[in-house]
Amino acid sequence: MSRIRPAPAVRPVASGGEQFEMFLPYVADMPLRDQREMMERPFFSLAKSKRVKPIDYTSPDGKLWVHVSASPDYGMATIWDADILIYCASVLADMGRRGVNDVPRKLHLMPYDLLRAIGRPTTGRAYELLGQALDRLVATTIKTNIRAENRREATFSWLDGWTQLVDEKTERSRGMTIELSNWFWEGVMMQGGVLSIDRAYFDITGGRERWLYKVARKHAGGAGEAGFAISMPVLFEKSGAEGEYRRFKFEILKLADKDALPGYGLSVETAKGGEPMLRMRRIDGKDGAEGVLRQAQDERGGARKVSASPLPVGVSPGKHSQGEFSEAKFSASNEATTALREIRPSGGFATAAETVDASALIRRAVAGLSDSATRGFMADDTIQHLRETCPGWDLHALHAEFERWVNADPARLPANWQKAFIGFVKRHHEKNGHTLRR
Repeated sequence: MSRIRPAPAVRPVASGGEQFEMFLPYVADMPLRDQREMMERPFFSLAKSKRVKPIDYTSPDGKLWVHVSASPDYGMATIWDADILIYCASVLADMGRRGVNDVPRKLHLMPYDLLRAIGRPTTGRAYELLGQALDRLVATTIKTNIRAENRREATFSWLDGWTQLVDEKTERSRGMTIELSNWFWEGVMMQGGVLSIDRAYFDITGGRERWLYKVARKHAGGAGEAGFAISMPVLFEKSGAEGEYRRFKFEILKLADKDALPGYGLSVETAKGGEPMLRMRRIDGKDGAEGVLRQAQDERGGARKVSASPLPVGVSPGKHSQGEFSEAKFSASNEATTALREIRPSGGFATAAETVDASALIRRAVAGLSDSATRGFMADDTIQHLRETCPGWDLHALHAEFERWVNADPARLPANWQKAFIGFVKRHHEKNGHTLRR
């Protein structure tokens, strides 16, 4: 499924330095997004063991259906493998936020960044498991009439392929390319195609709990205080889980009793027919979840519409204006205003249950101002940190190289300049530290 070839020779640059392979230096703090339709329908195995039994699902109204078939050699893609697609959806959405006109289906990235972003270790075993997950995403076949347009059905795999580049001398990874399926890419790029998710999602260990979080985020994320209730038989069909309904119901009832889903409270009610119903309510900050999910932002549009904060008229996303410091203050101010609107979208005065932590909003505003104001140079804290962790390098020369790389393409502008530069230097130190005189 994968193709491994030696990395190309390092190309010299005008300054005499090295041409760095820094594909996405800003991913550590990138907002996380998931594709909306994939959160609602059964597309993945919920078990860590190999699954070859297909998933057959038809919506309660009979209009939508999904068929997922597995490769006997690789098995079906799991809900843990879907973390890779969450990462890719987040990258695409972030490109849209930055104003990239032609968002690609083929992404160039570093495995180290991907693993860190989805909460995985960066050991040799983790890289091996990453390759296996990519193979399952390539080998799993999906047939569905969801977004089939004028066709009867759409048939695709999650990935059209992936390639890993390895340094033939050190045998260390020099990055990889992941080619996304057109169905997935279009789903992320369409208006309203993605939803933000909590980083705490990646700390969920169980397959059913991960899937249940997605269902809760999709249906209860913006449903208000009452939340969203769904009958257990319908929930069972939506899961695509193997095994009997009786076992599934027993396990979901245990999860509801435990009530440990980040960001969502679970409770059980009895429906008219006697079967239990599961009610899900959004509770910001619960079990490691974020304080406020950007639900209002998500509802406004998909990847092309995602924006961290409003920009003044005439300023393109991801680019500097002449009055950059003023723009930073404008953005930071609107960050707080946007957060207030997200807490109470209807406007007016907040109730006691909706009291806003003003100090938290001020901290967010100041953080946004600080980040925008320190782009283009090294902060004192950055210099001190790098001298302690990556001693021996000319930081000013490396920063000039980093700045040239960023300025070559507006889409490369990092969300956090200081953290991106730190990652740039650390990766350079990791690759070339052996050349320093000891």
